[in-house]
Amino acid sequence: MRILVVNVGSTSIKLRIIGEHDRVEGSEDLAPLATLGAGVLDRAIGRFGPIDAVGHRIVHGGTTFTAPVIVTDEVRADLRALIDLAPLHQPPALDALDAVSEVTAGIPAVACFDTAFHATLPDEASTYAIPAPWRALGARRYGFHGLSHAWASRRALEVGDLPASARIVTCHLGGGASLAAVAGGRSVDTTMGLTPLDGLVMASRSGSVDPGLVLWLQQDRGLSADEVSDALERRSGLIGLCGTGDMREVTARAEAGDAAATLAFGVYLHRLRAGIAAMSAALGGVDALVFTGGVGEGSAAVRAGAAAGLAFLGVDIDEAANTAGAPDRRLSPPGAAVSTIVVEAREDLEIARGVRAALA
Repeated sequence: MRILVVNVGSTSIKLRIIGEHDRVEGSEDLAPLATLGAGVLDRAIGRFGPIDAVGHRIVHGGTTFTAPVIVTDEVRADLRALIDLAPLHQPPALDALDAVSEVTAGIPAVACFDTAFHATLPDEASTYAIPAPWRALGARRYGFHGLSHAWASRRALEVGDLPASARIVTCHLGGGASLAAVAGGRSVDTTMGLTPLDGLVMASRSGSVDPGLVLWLQQDRGLSADEVSDALERRSGLIGLCGTGDMREVTARAEAGDAAATLAFGVYLHRLRAGIAAMSAALGGVDALVFTGGVGEGSAAVRAGAAAGLAFLGVDIDEAANTAGAPDRRLSPPGAAVSTIVVEAREDLEIARGVRAALA
């Protein structure tokens, strides 16, 4: 089976052809759909040759979609009803779903969800302490980046030679960032909640803030809900702290003594270490700490900074291993209590896996 994987990000549409034995048989990165010229998507897909199925990454599946699902008109309508829960991510992914479906008419399409991996969260981890009528509306913690967390936790078992029962904290660190506590292959806690705005400090998103801050800005300072939402989603995080969301620039400026970048890096690491400790507590201990995503794979400074504050958990990394080598490798020295591992993000393979399962 040749599967076209469609992964829509904030700055690109990534197309991959996954063939037998998970071989990548073709790839192309396109600009966002709204900026593509006429026929560009058609020609790009046409160059891949025969396609048997299409897999789409969809951020939010709500409580309805907890596993990959074959796309129908009814499924499309249900997914559009979830736009308010992921306003940055859901619309472009669904627009791409429609556009690609036009090009690949007659070929089955499967939606694979970032929330699905976290459908196993226990009630105590998924429930907000809010009035029952609000909970009845669907207000709960869903979690995100599930495709990445699922792949990273499973791949870590191979790289670290760990048992299937291992307690793993996965760190998906990129423009968006979240952690997951994975026990025996199941997500039992995570840092994102109802929306992808919660949790860690991110490139442009604030992560967790006091709900009272939002009320204060609106009630006492006269900001509208749209103004607050836009600021927390697009003008906060690293951008809000030092003017850039690029971790490479943040670390370079911090090393050069820039005060704003130094503060931004410190805030980022403070929240990251606290989150890892919380995930470890949810697991009752930790056997492996896994870094993935653009920052998780590419920033030795972030990995070192996180590990430096987690020695009490048994986390230790070798400096030489941390600064050299390709992903899918161990960073911890022999005998370390916790296996620290860096894994290449392969959402494409996780989506292909989901497509096969849905069509089986």
